[in-house]
Amino acid sequence: MSDTFDESSETPYQQVQRSEEFQALRRRFRRFVFPMTALFLAWYFLYVLLADYAHDFMSTKVWGNITVGLLFGLGQFVSTFAITMIYARWANNRQDPVADRLRRHIEDGTLNTGEAA
Repeated sequence: MSDTFDESSETPYQQVQRSEEFQALRRRFRRFVFPMTALFLAWYFLYVLLADYAHDFMSTKVWGNITVGLLFGLGQFVSTFAITMIYARWANNRQDPVADRLRRHIEDGTLNTGEAA
């Protein structure tokens, strides 16, 4: 077995992984998902910490039996659905066309692994 790397033995998936277009796709995904995840987790942990340590604040009545804690809890559901809709729109417009193009290149065997994408 040879210690040299034989580029012809690469699978199409390995070629795609090395391609600049795929690397740009991954960078774009990470630039969207990581900050969105951090923002949501910060919002969630704020809710948990307030529920645990700020009982008086969270039990403040806003209207009738509606409290600040209930509004924060419902806000968690609203923000989850909002993030899902934002991500779906973003993925449909920014990620999916590039992923579809890469898939077609894999299926056709026409992948361009050059630096320019």
